[in-house]
Amino acid sequence: MKLYVPHTGHLEGLEELLNGSKNIYGIYMAGTPDYVGTGRTNLSAPGLEEIEVQTAYAHEKGVKMEVVLNSSCMGGQHLTPEGYNRINWYFNKLNSIGVDSITVAEPYFVEMLSRDHDMEVVVSVLSFVDSPQKAEFYERLGADTIVIDPVINRDFDKLEAIKDTVSCDLKLLVNEGCLYQCPFRYAHFNFFSHANGPGPKLNVIDDYYYYKCLSLRISDPQQLIKSPWIRPEDLGEYEHITDIFKIGGRTHFPNWILNNVEAYTNRSYDGNLMDLLDCPRDIRDLFYIPNKELDGAISQWEKCNKICNKCGYCKRLAEKIIKVYSTEDGENMLKPLKNEGGH
Repeated sequence: MKLYVPHTGHLEGLEELLNGSKNIYGIYMAGTPDYVGTGRTNLSAPGLEEIEVQTAYAHEKGVKMEVVLNSSCMGGQHLTPEGYNRINWYFNKLNSIGVDSITVAEPYFVEMLSRDHDMEVVVSVLSFVDSPQKAEFYERLGADTIVIDPVINRDFDKLEAIKDTVSCDLKLLVNEGCLYQCPFRYAHFNFFSHANGPGPKLNVIDDYYYYKCLSLRISDPQQLIKSPWIRPEDLGEYEHITDIFKIGGRTHFPNWILNNVEAYTNRSYDGNLMDLLDCPRDIRDLFYIPNKELDGAISQWEKCNKICNKCGYCKRLAEKIIKVYSTEDGENMLKPLKNEGGH
C-alpha cells in the first residue's frame, strides 16, 4: 500500500511526521499561493527555499514529495501571457528543486505540466473525476495519476469502470467528511481558490458554505454516515482498484495525521470514527460514531443504488449507532442520537 499523507508545510512538522512513522510513502503540501492557489485553507504557505529543504529531507527518508496547486478557478490569469510566464517559471523552479509530483485541478495545467516538465502530473479531486469518460479525457491530457472524486467511493461499478478504461494510476481519498453530493462543493472550492490564490485578496464577511454545510450535518446526522469515507477496515475492498490511498487533512497537526497513518496502516481503528475524518472540529466534538459498529456496512454500500429516499439504510444506521456528546450537571456524557430532538 502506498499511503500519501498531508503536511502543513513547515520543516518541524515534516520531521515529526517522518520520524513518527515508517509507513508514509508520500507527503503532500500546498505550494506558494502567489503563483497558483489551492482549493483548501492553508495553515502555512512555504516559499521555494522551504520547499527545497523539505523535499531534500523527505527524499533522505525515502519519501516522495508532492506539491498541491489545485485551484479550481484561476480567474483566467493562467491564460494571459503574464500569468502563463509567471506560473511556468514557478513550475520550472519546483522541477529543479526535485519535487516528485504536482497536483492540479486546472485541465490546462495537466497538459502544460505533462508537455513541458518532468514531474508526475496528478489530477486533483477538485477536477471531480467521477466517470470513466472523464478519466479518459484527463489521461489523454497527460495525467499520470488521477485522484478519484470521493463522491463515487462507494460506487464500485464506476470505480471498476474507471480502472478498466485508463492505464494511469488511481488514488483514493479515504477520510473525507464532506456531505455526499454536496450542493456547495463547486462554489466553496472556487471561493477557497480565490481566497488562497494570487489575488486580489477578498474582503469576505463570512464563509457561507462552511457554516451552511456545518448546520446541515448537525441538524441531520445521517449525513455523517453518507459521507464518502473509507474505513481502515475496508481498504481491502478497494485493492483491486488501486493500492494508492490518500489521507486528507493538511490543516491538521502532526499527531492527528499520525493517528490516521497508524489506523490505515493497521487497517483497524477502535474508537470514534470522527477522530479520523477530515471535517470541522465542531462536528468531531459533537458526535461519537463507534467505528467497529460499522463492520459489514460496506456490503450494503457495494450494492447500493444511491437512491437514499427509497433506501434509508444510512438513516437507520445513524439512529442505531451515533451518539451525541452532552453535558449535564458539569459532566460529559454520550446520549443516543435517536433521543435527540428533531431526529
